[in-house]
Amino acid sequence: MKAALLFTGSSPLVILTSHDSLTAPGLIEKLAGKGLDKFIAYEIPVEKAKERYGGHFEVVTRDLRETDDLRVLDYNGQRAFHQFHLNELGNPIMYEGQS
Repeated sequence: MKAALLFTGSSPLVILTSHDSLTAPGLIEKLAGKGLDKFIAYEIPVEKAKERYGGHFEVVTRDLRETDDLRVLDYNGQRAFHQFHLNELGNPIMYEGQS
């Protein structure tokens, strides 16, 4: 499982995914289906996400199945942005779909 902070056109959000990469074609397809075809993503250590979101993390991951490979952990942009310090974030992954 991977956790990531995504900066999108509308708002930051935190996702969980079972994909090996944040640019895996299957994940990109799922995100595009939700209108997210351009983003800057930062992978977050799963343990940090679990620590910051506590019981909510457990509820979301309990429902993560192999066939259901994308979960939104936090869609409140202000909260998502403030959950992680900028110095905790690694190198950005930039993705821009075809227009």
